[in-house]
Amino acid sequence: MSLPAHWFTPPDRPGLRARLLTPWAHWRARGKRVDGDGWRAPVPLISVDALAAGGVGALPAVLAVVGHIQRLGFAPVILARGGSGPLRVEPRRHGAAEVGAAALLAADFAPTWVASDWASGARAALAEGGADCLVMMGGLRDPALVKDVSIGVVDAVRGFGNGRCRPAGPLAEPLAVALARVDLLIPVGPRSAQERFAELWAERLDMPRMPGDLQPLPTGMEWAGARLLAFAGGEDPGLFFATLRGLGAELVRFEALATEEAYGSALLARLEREAYLRAAQLVTTEEDAVRLPEAFRRKVLSLPMRLNLPDMAPLDAALTRVGLRQGGKVS
Repeated sequence: MSLPAHWFTPPDRPGLRARLLTPWAHWRARGKRVDGDGWRAPVPLISVDALAAGGVGALPAVLAVVGHIQRLGFAPVILARGGSGPLRVEPRRHGAAEVGAAALLAADFAPTWVASDWASGARAALAEGGADCLVMMGGLRDPALVKDVSIGVVDAVRGFGNGRCRPAGPLAEPLAVALARVDLLIPVGPRSAQERFAELWAERLDMPRMPGDLQPLPTGMEWAGARLLAFAGGEDPGLFFATLRGLGAELVRFEALATEEAYGSALLARLEREAYLRAAQLVTTEEDAVRLPEAFRRKVLSLPMRLNLPDMAPLDAALTRVGLRQGGKVS
């Protein structure tokens, strides 16, 4: 699945097409609605959300933030949007079609709730007891809940594209509006991409930044020399394929799939047959793997990726501000 090329033209030269497609009046009106009052939870609430389409989503940052909060001694609960709910995700009972792949993966790291609206999910999670903070996977622009800390995630390679809203660009709302909501920004990418991102966008960023990079999680699998047929959905499967190559794997072929078309029986049968004929092992992302039928999942390897954040000081400052200090006691 590829993203429109005009989304990623230099931000200072968006072009006539981008200018004509930008729905300014719509976003001025939506901004007023989103900025309305919502329900304030009795515990600190942290929103982690991607600011632009393409590249890195919210899940890796959510897992990194939740892990850090747990190491401080707190018990966070993750909130996700989806399903009819509110429903606590149980990986042994629920499937990706029911609760969403990201929520299913998140539930292995912390209690995770999905709901059709954020407020009902938050109330249900708190009613269960034991949560001393909530971490939203998304919801930055939704007014249903008052956020105590808002964390934006952006792919450092793509940046904010041409800086324009869909369908003219990759943003869900004007960049100035999105950045005004953010207390902390996590650009994700290698050092060269981080430097380029800072060069292009630093003048517009007045919030603390916490650069990070996605790294493969060691699993004991020897990827170097492995003969693989790789497939992945989402908006930027190229990152996954490049990571496999960087680990020394031999990709006999790779296939990028639109998430909405994965994974029918005809497609899976074709992939399995091709892997057999090419004497290759099927491999996909962790998030794509949980979308597969259970019987087929056993035939496929997955490569888990985790967000490495070398400097947690900006996050510690934000958490301290809302009472989540070292020691596990909300003050």
